[in-house]
Amino acid sequence: MYIEVMKSKLHCVTVTEANLNYMGSITIDEDLMDAANLIAGEKVQVLDNNNGERFETYIIKGERGSGCICLNGAAARRVQVGDVIIIISYATMDFEEAKTFKPSVVFPKEGNKV
Repeated sequence: MYIEVMKSKLHCVTVTEANLNYMGSITIDEDLMDAANLIAGEKVQVLDNNNGERFETYIIKGERGSGCICLNGAAARRVQVGDVIIIISYATMDFEEAKTFKPSVVFPKEGNKV
């Protein structure tokens, strides 16, 4: 049996930009991506602590060290700059493997720094 479990989590990052005139996605500082074991193109769930929105999108690599968390396209309508969000990715794995799997969880500092 296979189940879906949390693979990676960026807990409480701050939205720095919202760009409606883009094709879609979330741009994440490459330092944050590395720390949380995330890759460009990976599907993520975004949870907005300020307004309760929950939606899925995919990652675009942002400038390393910039602290960038930018929602693009339609997702830009679901957040405001300054909102605190949680970004989660999931993986499908064997039930037994899932019992011992350790997700990457990152609690960024002020300015979305690792």
